[in-house]
Amino acid sequence: MKPVFVLLVSTAWTLTGAQYYYQGLMDYLENRLLAMEDRMQLWHEQSHRYHTEQLDFKKLTAEAMDGLRSQHSMMFKDIEGAALRVDRVERDMDYVETQTSPRACVNKADKVLEQGAWSLQESRGEEEDEEEWEEVHSRVSDCVEIISGIRSVKILKRVGSPKGMWTRDPRSSKVYVFNGTSGDNIYQFNSVQNFSRSPDVISSRQIRLPSDWRGPGSTVYDGYLYYIQQDDDTDMQVVKYDLLSGSVTDAAMFPVESHATVYNLNPETVADLAADDEGLWLLYATSDSEPNIHLAKMDRVSLDIEQIWDTRCPRENAEAAFVVCGTVYVVYNTRLASRSRIQCLFDVNDMVVSEEAPLIYFPRRYGAHASLKYNPEEKQLYAWDDGYQIIYRLTMKRKLLV
Repeated sequence: MKPVFVLLVSTAWTLTGAQYYYQGLMDYLENRLLAMEDRMQLWHEQSHRYHTEQLDFKKLTAEAMDGLRSQHSMMFKDIEGAALRVDRVERDMDYVETQTSPRACVNKADKVLEQGAWSLQESRGEEEDEEEWEEVHSRVSDCVEIISGIRSVKILKRVGSPKGMWTRDPRSSKVYVFNGTSGDNIYQFNSVQNFSRSPDVISSRQIRLPSDWRGPGSTVYDGYLYYIQQDDDTDMQVVKYDLLSGSVTDAAMFPVESHATVYNLNPETVADLAADDEGLWLLYATSDSEPNIHLAKMDRVSLDIEQIWDTRCPRENAEAAFVVCGTVYVVYNTRLASRSRIQCLFDVNDMVVSEEAPLIYFPRRYGAHASLKYNPEEKQLYAWDDGYQIIYRLTMKRKLLV
């Protein structure tokens, strides 16, 4: 019996210990679950608070965006109004410039020509009269017009590279396009209308030249193309090319430095040719250190140099130039493209003084002129501006003298 009793007591003791162990485990697990529930409740409260704050922030952001949209709309309207006022001011400036007569330098010979009075003052002696008439015949040419303003602007199209040149032969209706700043081919169109209707330059007649032209400084007159040829470390050469026969008829060397350019804002223009009823003109720079633009009068037939002038017009900030009746008009701009303006004039007959001439502005367009070519028959400028082909119709006036 004793062993049986001991076994029963031992078993009861074991069961009692296990009961206490499991009860402690259950209590521990319950406490952990309660702690987890508290943490979940806290997380839920914090999440709710964060969600509420995000909703408030979203509301504030939406209100701020609405305010910014409203301010942006008002600012855009203000900018549009300012742009309209600027355009109106520019139109008024252009109108005032067209109405302002050019203040030209005067002499007695031009006064005689302007008034149509072919007699000199009776108070002068006969010897003095002969000197005056010699001055008249030596200084007065058939062309006595100067530019008084820009009458209208026509943006024809946009085709080709940002820089180039286009012009019309004054003695025909044919139009010639020089795409880019160098090459050995040009494009010919039958008329300005034909050019305006063409989708690109490739669809036209292509003329391949025997040598490369350099810079947008070429010109066309009476069926002949005059262009600049210059290789590295060689003298500049003016080439005369017969567009009808397709052959070079003459060429003339011009000793200038290979790295000299005539316009500071267009370094691709090594020299600029212009042809009108007075002859063939060449605008160039003798060297890169030369501050002024030089002008040479050339014979259209033989390309002989007849006379050379220092125009005293600076190359700095110059973008292009053209010649009308023996008067050089230099167009200036800034490196950050602004409104182009004719700021310097030089007359080979000393009839116009640059300081007394009116300041003529071009209407604001795109960037800066890569080239400007004057047509004496139409009294128009053919301009290339950032790939746009533009026609400026000019108003002319006689060189007035007092």
